[in-house]
Parts: sequence; structure tokens; C-alpha cells
Amino acid sequence: MVDTSGYGLLKHLRKLSDGEFWSFKELLRKEPEKFKLKPISWMKIENASKEELVMLLNTHYPKQAWDMALSLFLQVNREDLSIMAQKKRRYKQTKYKKFMKTTFQSIWTLESNICIPDRSYHLIVEHQYRKLQNIFDSESEPVTAVVTGPTGEGKTVFLRKAMLDWASGILWQNRFQYVFFFSVLSLNNTTELSLAELISSKLPESSETLNDILSDPKKILFILDGFDYLKFDLELRTNLCNDWRKILPTQIILSSLLQKIMLPESSLLLELGHISLPKIFPLLQYPRDITIQGFSERCLKTYFISFFNTEKGIEVFENLKSNQMLKLCSNPYLCWMFCSCLKWQFDREEEAYFQAKTDSVFFTSFMVSAFKSAYASNPPKQNRAQLKSLCTLAVEGMWKQLFVFDSEDLRRNGISESDKAVWLRMKFLQNHDNHIVFYHPTLQLYFASMFYFLKQDKDTHVPVIGSIPQLLRKIYARDHTQWLQIGIFLFGLATEQVASLLKPYFGFIQHRDVRQEVMRYLKSLSQRECCEKLERPQNLFACLRDNKEEKFVREVVDLFEEITVDITNSHVLSIIANHLQKSSKLKKLHLHIQKRVFLEIHDPEYSDSETFTQDKKLGKCDISSEACGIIATSLMNSKVKHLSLVENPLKNKGVMSLCEMLKDPSCVLETLMLSYCCLTFIACGHLYEALVSNKHLSLLDLGSNFLEDTGVNLLCEALKDPNCILKELWLDLCKFTSDCCEDLASALTTCKTLNSLNLDWKTLEHSGVVALCEALNHKKCNLKMLG
Repeated sequence: MVDTSGYGLLKHLRKLSDGEFWSFKELLRKEPEKFKLKPISWMKIENASKEELVMLLNTHYPKQAWDMALSLFLQVNREDLSIMAQKKRRYKQTKYKKFMKTTFQSIWTLESNICIPDRSYHLIVEHQYRKLQNIFDSESEPVTAVVTGPTGEGKTVFLRKAMLDWASGILWQNRFQYVFFFSVLSLNNTTELSLAELISSKLPESSETLNDILSDPKKILFILDGFDYLKFDLELRTNLCNDWRKILPTQIILSSLLQKIMLPESSLLLELGHISLPKIFPLLQYPRDITIQGFSERCLKTYFISFFNTEKGIEVFENLKSNQMLKLCSNPYLCWMFCSCLKWQFDREEEAYFQAKTDSVFFTSFMVSAFKSAYASNPPKQNRAQLKSLCTLAVEGMWKQLFVFDSEDLRRNGISESDKAVWLRMKFLQNHDNHIVFYHPTLQLYFASMFYFLKQDKDTHVPVIGSIPQLLRKIYARDHTQWLQIGIFLFGLATEQVASLLKPYFGFIQHRDVRQEVMRYLKSLSQRECCEKLERPQNLFACLRDNKEEKFVREVVDLFEEITVDITNSHVLSIIANHLQKSSKLKKLHLHIQKRVFLEIHDPEYSDSETFTQDKKLGKCDISSEACGIIATSLMNSKVKHLSLVENPLKNKGVMSLCEMLKDPSCVLETLMLSYCCLTFIACGHLYEALVSNKHLSLLDLGSNFLEDTGVNLLCEALKDPNCILKELWLDLCKFTSDCCEDLASALTTCKTLNSLNLDWKTLEHSGVVALCEALNHKKCNLKMLG
């Protein structure tokens, strides 16, 4: 039962004499005015007992009850009670801090993968730590802060260190009386609760009552970690609640806290990964962000020296500088895995060797090395059975959306106490609040994928565990979730390289069978009569990237003749480009591109890369003149022949950038569509220079722009230049008059290549039409179409 009674306040009221208590009640009539609150009616106060008065205070003034009582104790000349109450509260607050210090010191030591001294860790996160201090210390009002960064970069570790430092008296001492740390993934099997229950689960015995704790929410910080793995949908809601005592569905409680309906004066510090960031961030009020960026080279050297010793650490660091592993080890979790593998090899007096061509190869190398250290003498069959039990636990958890397990979960999946002890020692599993979790959530995803390579037809069917087609359906029918990483591992494990790594220790795995089942499902998606479609091909291409077997990749890509892709960032664009180059069957490609992509792709690697299609349609993408400049730069050395930018606010500045691209000798663009692009005659000046120098452009669409006579005259000058090779020019709805028809007529009889011209005849007077008709009859006019 959660204690919210305010018993601490009642104990002090009981020390008042009858006369003092009467004076206390009389003074209470006016005390709320100081807090700009409505008074309680005198009828309720007058006859209230001490117990009833505490209930009245906590009901009407839950956040101000203690402050009012302390003020009233002084007014009835009981300063001793005021001092006693404050001392008692400070003692209980200190007791909570000591409890948290012990708890998080243990977590920091046993669970955080930090193999370096605290001083070295602070150097690594110095910038982020200082920002964390400033965000909260510089504000007296409630603050919402978000810690972001890729998976494995150390966001959770950073928050654990902040919690430990607060409990140790180092951080936020004048800002927060209470800091509560919740790992929300542990709530996945909790369907309903109250915030009161959630807070109480973190309190030691003899703590303050919840009424006392929550009486000053400005002094409370909630740290929430693990949103990437939360199964509940926390979309914007209207059915929220401000009562922290009320038991409601878990998602309502969390949403109410995040959206500042419940305890709006409290502060929040959230960990958001790449999955949860786009879902949670829009719900927050004025969030401040802190990005965790992983290890720099200097930090890596410090890490290696601390993990091994000075001589060995420097040797490892220097060896890594010569290959791709140094970049990979900038991720703290992957760095820990790599160092652990090397240490096991050194302990076994083996030559240091580690494969990391893909995610799947990296994790498999780690897992095999761990098994060799723990079960060196076991036959492959026994190793396989033990590995299979761990994989079954992992995959069952995924299908149930569970990341926290109890002893019954382990027993049901055949994991004995002795196996559990080994998994804990090997850092596959770890203890977590009297439960068990995988050492890192990504490790659970890896073992869940491995399950499909170990299962056999004779195995007992577990209804909750889906088949490979059901798994693929999850991956390709959903947005970016943890299922995608399982798909990446599934494709990466289905290779000859991984099979050869596993065979000496676990026997033959069914990688070819899995690959065939994947192909059958994908082939069914490519059939026109299939009711299912490949809704998110970008997820498929992300999975293929971990396979690296060229024949298999081409077979998959060639299954599809038509694909629709959502390009949400430059990373997705890179993956799509890389894989669609390999397609020999693709006939139709539909692109939905978010405008921010063009702000990301100005990077040298894109300038050199092959372009996956010769036709780019970017109409109605809200592309600005600045973004247009980035597009022009990125296409400078590409093979794009057709570019449509219709209905984008490019303006003259954007066209200037495109013209620089057109003037480049490497540009092979043949068609450029620029209708409805907010252009004026100034753009025509830039186009003049491009048209007389470009050797490939044959069609230019400038329809529905405000070019006027001046702009059309400039284009005519370009057409009359012998270096201009334009074949089609579209000028409908360009706001020009008959005054420029003489120039147009002259261009028609001079330009040897122009064979198609679109105009807006409605705006032309008789004289202009006559001039154009005379030009059409001229023997030197090559025009075949006038629209």
C-alpha cells in the first residue's frame, strides 16, 4: 500500500496544545492568500481534528501543505516544531540520497561497461556533462532535457553517472531534493500503475510520505531511460491525467508526465535513441538536447590503456589506427566488446584476431570468443544446446516485447542456474533490480535472430514465436523499430562467412535454408497478385547491407520491377543508391523525399558516387534556393539526365546554382523542368550563360514563372548563339507580351536545333502572332511543334 498520508505533518501537529492548535486553525484562514490560493471554508477548519486538518491541507494544497505548516508553526510561537520538521525532512531526504548512492555505485561498478577511472570518463564526456549542469542550474523553472545519440554510444551510462553524482553530492545540490531514475523498458509487462506506485518502488523504508516528497515538485527530477524498447505507444493524447495517485494504463501515466499534465512543475531528463526520438521529441515542451558522440581517438587510447595496461593498450591502439576498427570502436559498447574479445584471446595465449566486416560478423566473433573461454572443452552439440536456450529466451522476449526477465522465464527456456551464472560471467546477461536483462538490448536482438538458424522441425512449437515470414512482415510493414535490427542480423547471419565462424564450435547452422525462406517470402511480395506489398523497401536495403554476398544481394534486388521509397535522411539515400545500382530489372522508381535531406547530402562522398537512376523527380518537395544549391553540387559528377524541380520555391538564387552545374563539362543533364519555381528575368541571365556552354541540355521548362519580356529576350539571345543546342523550350504562362515576339521570331530563324516551343498565345496581340507566323514560314526555321 502506497503511503500518501502526510503522517510526518500529523506528528508535528500532535505536539501542539489545544490553544496552539486553535490559533493554528485561525491563522490558516488567511495563510492561503500568501500563496495566492483559495482559502478552505471556516466551517471545515473550525471543527476539524488534527488528522482531518492534515487531510484538508493535503487535499486542497498538496504542493504547499508543508510550507504553510512551517510558516504557521512560527506564527504560533512554535519555532521548535518548524526547526524539527525541517531537520526531519532533511534527514529523510539524505537517507534517500544515501540509498541511491549505494544503488548506483553498484550499478556503475557492475553494469556500465566502464573500464576506465572516473577522471578519464569525465574527460570523455566533459562537454556534455558541463551542458547538463548548465541546463538545470541556470534555470529555476521546470526543464525538459533530452540525451540523444546512436545505439551503444553511452547515453544510459551518462545518465547513470549523473544520478550517482547527484546522490554523491556533486551535481544539482541546490536544484533538486529528489531525483528518480526509471528504466521504462522494465514497464513493458506492467499494464497499469500510478505515478505514486512508480515512485514508491524506488523509496527505502522510513522515507518521507509521497505528499511530503511531491509537495515541492520544482525540486524533483525524473530521469527516464530506455524509450527505444518501450512497447507502449506514447502519441499525443487528450485523455491525460494530473492525479499522481490514480491508477491508469501505463502509457497514460508516462504520457501525462512527458506532456506536463502530471506534476508540470517537475523537470525531466530523457534518454532517446534513433527509434524513440522522432516519436517522443514532438510531445515535449521546449526540450533542450545533449548529444553523446562516442569516443574520440584520444579517448580511445585512454580506454585501451585502462582496459589492458599501458604497453598492451598502446600496442592495440596503434594496430587499430591502420584499419577500419578504430572508427568502429568509437562506439563505447562495440569498443567494450572488441576489447573483451582481445582480452579473452590474450588469456588463451592466442594470436589477436577479430573479424568485423559487418554487424553480424562482429557480434558472432564476440559470441564465439566468449564461448571458447567458458566452454573450451565442450563438444559442439552441447554448446549448440546451451546457445539455443539463450536464443529462445531472447526471441520469446522480442515477440512478447519483453527485455526484463524473471527466474521463471529462464527456467521455461531451459536455462539452468549454472548456465545463468556462466551467461552473467560472459556478460551475455546481467542482473537488474532482482531480474535479468541482456547485457545490452542489441545483444538480445542478435540472439533472437540466431534462434532462426538453430531451430529444427522436430522442436516443440512455441506459439508466441513467429515464423521467418512473420518476422519479415514486422520488419517491412513498420517504421524504424528494433525489428529492423533483427532483420539486419538475420540477413547478416545467413552468409558463408558466419557459418564458417560458427561451425567449429556449434556445428552446421541452417543459413542456406533461412536464405531460401527469405527469398520465397520476398518473391511473393514482388508478385502483382500478392495482397501484401513491400511497404518499406529502405528497411530491406538496410538488411541487405549486412549480407555482403553479391549474388544474393542482386537476386533480392532483381525481384522488384517497381519500388516506392521514402527518403527521410541522407543515410537512407546512401543505402538506396548503393543497392539500386545493382538492379537490372527495375523499371519504375517512386521517391518521396523529405526536404531536410538536401541539407544533409552536401558531402564529398556523394559527389563521387554513382547515381542509382538517370531520372530524378523532386517536384513539390519544398526545396529552397539553399537546398537547390546543395542538389546542384551533389549532381555535378553524377549521371543524372533528367531533373524535375517543378513547384519548388527555388527562386533566382537556386537557378544560379543549377546554372553553375550546367556549365560544368561533366554535367550530362538533358532535361530540366523548372515550372512554378518563383523565377524572374534575373534567372534568365544565368540561364543564358548555361545554355551557350552546356553540350547536353535539350529540354528546358520555364512555364508559369514571372519572366516578362526582359527574361524572354535574354533566352532568345542564347538561342541565337551557335553554341546553344536546346531542342525544346516551354514558356507558357511566363507573363511576356507581343513586344518580345520579334526577338522570338529572330531566334526561331537562327537556332538550328530548336524544334519545339510552348507559348501562352492568349497574352499575345495580333502583331506578335504575325511575327511568329512569318518566322515559321522562313526556310531556316526548324521548328516542328509550336504549342
